[in-house]
Amino acid sequence: MSAPGAARIRTRIAPSPTGDPHVGTAYVALFNCLYAKKHGGDFILRIEDTDQVRSTRESEAAILRSLTWMGLPWDEGPDIGGPCGPYRQSERTEIYREHAERLLANGTAYRCFCTGERLDALRAQQLAEKTSVQYDGACRALSTEAVRERLSSGHTFVVRLDFPRDGVTVVNDQLRGNISFENKQIDHQVLMKSDGFPTYHLANVVDDHLMAITDVIRAEEWISSTPKHVRLYEAFGWEAPRFHHLPLLRNADRSKISKRKNPVSLDYYERIGVLPEAMRNFLGLMGYSLPDGREVFGLPDLLESFDLTRLNLAGPVFDRAKLEWLNGEYIRKLGPEGLADRVRAYFSPERLLEVAPVLVERLARLDEFAPMASYLLGGGHLAYTHELLLCQKSRKGVEWAEATEITEILQRVAETLDTVRPWTAATIEAAVGQLCTETGWKKGRVLSPVRAAVSAREATPPLFEIMAIIGGSVCRARLREAAEWLQAHPRTSS
Repeated sequence: MSAPGAARIRTRIAPSPTGDPHVGTAYVALFNCLYAKKHGGDFILRIEDTDQVRSTRESEAAILRSLTWMGLPWDEGPDIGGPCGPYRQSERTEIYREHAERLLANGTAYRCFCTGERLDALRAQQLAEKTSVQYDGACRALSTEAVRERLSSGHTFVVRLDFPRDGVTVVNDQLRGNISFENKQIDHQVLMKSDGFPTYHLANVVDDHLMAITDVIRAEEWISSTPKHVRLYEAFGWEAPRFHHLPLLRNADRSKISKRKNPVSLDYYERIGVLPEAMRNFLGLMGYSLPDGREVFGLPDLLESFDLTRLNLAGPVFDRAKLEWLNGEYIRKLGPEGLADRVRAYFSPERLLEVAPVLVERLARLDEFAPMASYLLGGGHLAYTHELLLCQKSRKGVEWAEATEITEILQRVAETLDTVRPWTAATIEAAVGQLCTETGWKKGRVLSPVRAAVSAREATPPLFEIMAIIGGSVCRARLREAAEWLQAHPRTSS
């Protein structure tokens, strides 16, 4: 690993606000923050919100709140400003257009007028012929006159990067050494979409340069895109930053961590009572080890010994049992008074006020509040049974539903709720209702197992109201856990 140069070290995290704040974002943010602070530099937060369909301000706010909860402060960002703003890509579109024009002018990019139908046919042909699936460069050879004619006729276009077909591109990864890519395998990447918004690749490179980022520390899934980024730096005549690609977080089966096999939302772990210092420690262990082999360590300990050359490049397994063990260690370090303070913060007046309206009519004594509210305030594992998840009760009696059917319902509802923003009773109800319309499922057939999955109870206050209180990250995790439970526990008798 080469030593940082004379320039002030600047790193960044650039999440897309298209869903819940991801543990992978916190993992990458942790190492970016550590590297910058270790070298007396700056850590920047940038919001990559060029996906205008899926990006939301609610998701952006959740990202900022979760990184704050994690204790990872940034020096510049959309909330605090800085000398290189704005820090939302949606507010920088003119900058990207100007830079795309520079590439068109110097011949390192070209306009592509191909229709979606042609591109679909090309892809189908390449798949059938088992050749590399990539753009064939048809518009690359258009004459200036032909381009002018199409523009005057109002044809829509994208801007593509012109990548040489011959030779290789070598990427120097600070953690992995030189990595070579055959140029013929690299696609002519779209840089500007037909709607005038940039793709990740152009915006990423332009922003990193203009924000003086010296070290790009990101997940290894971006290694294959790095040749395109190197080409862009060359096309602009800029010096590229140092690249460090971190190993991906993995499930126990070594697959990339995903919400279908593990809750991946930081909100979820905060909601179930994981302490931020335990989460920092855990994510640190995912890629790093202290010289003395300690597993329980604070941020100051990590910062003191931090050296990216000690990073473990083997895909770290996101082991929830290990996280809960660490969390228990930190809880015991709190002592009685510290624990009482954390519990008071966890069961905050604001959270209690969310729950009180749906329980006030159901209480006969105050001591009933805790057991009745446990599934609303907590976020941990629930106890499922076949009777709870599969029994469909109606005026006609009790019917046992097939486990495969209920599993599909729970999985589809979870997928549908992944995109619900904001998370309110009304938006949840609308999304579930739309799903029932699209699938032809009867609403009662859906609501019964959903209620059981999110509460582990046969009867609750109004379902969508309690789901709004429980929170999106926990509800979606419980729906998937209930589906997994049914798959792992086949029903053998009626």
